[in-house]
Amino acid sequence: MVRGDGVTSIISVQGLTKTYASGHQALKRIDLDIRQGEIFALLGPNGAGKTTLISIICGIVNPSQGVILADGHDVVRDYRAARTKIGLVPQELHTDAFETVWATVSFSRGLFGKPRNDALIEQILRDLSLWDKKDSKIMALSGGMKRRVMIAKALSHEPTILFLDEPTAGVDVELRRDMWEMVRKLRESGVTIILTTHYIEEAEEMADRIGVINKGEIILVEDKTVLMRKLGKKQLTVHLKAPLAALPAALADASLSLANDGADLVYTFDAQADDTGIADLLKRLSEQGIEFKDLKTDQSSLEDIFVSLVRAPQ
Repeated sequence: MVRGDGVTSIISVQGLTKTYASGHQALKRIDLDIRQGEIFALLGPNGAGKTTLISIICGIVNPSQGVILADGHDVVRDYRAARTKIGLVPQELHTDAFETVWATVSFSRGLFGKPRNDALIEQILRDLSLWDKKDSKIMALSGGMKRRVMIAKALSHEPTILFLDEPTAGVDVELRRDMWEMVRKLRESGVTIILTTHYIEEAEEMADRIGVINKGEIILVEDKTVLMRKLGKKQLTVHLKAPLAALPAALADASLSLANDGADLVYTFDAQADDTGIADLLKRLSEQGIEFKDLKTDQSSLEDIFVSLVRAPQ
């Protein structure tokens, strides 16, 4: 589906609302386009609606209102065609404990009506470091290995869209690293990847765009680099030669604060602003006879931005 700006959307969500029988409104008028071939990170606190949104797009939960298209197929009216395009790695580990790795991944491919392809299944298992476990029963695997099997199942029918719902929750550092290497390779092959994660540094490293959902509403969708520039803050910490008891009156208009018992001056400014403010500040310090011995700059992380967004009044 090509939008008016010429960008191809592989997932289009328009006017999506979900209200459960209890009266709880989990999603409120969600509009969202996900671009073909991107890595899209969906962030939000617990209970924000992330899993509900993914479940509706994947056809697991029915929407109350709205239209959702997956690679051009309506997920309600054309469920089978839409679902064939989608691979899902859910948060929970659930698969037949008594089956072997090879059998469960092969069976998953067959569920989508795909013909047998042993070479493909072998490649998927090798890519996920599961080949030497192919004859092992699922019940005998570690938690990390079971997570790899869930990913292998999701990839077995060659989806063009892959949802990863908290894929690295509770896994070791090595598996997390392997998984993100696999995600990069999938994106290079043209697969669109949508992930939710509690490890916001992963989204900061991996994602092309960031969406933030809170209380059932999408409050922001932005290119990651633009978001970091637009909402990020920089801090310049000036380590003074001699502590100050208070800020001089001449510096009261600057975005300055004292820290470390007056030993440091902290200057906060917008990340997208140029650095002329720093030069001006240092000149003003010199005019006040304030000497410094070192400077340090820090920029807000995606986690800082995320926390500020979800805490802001809605």
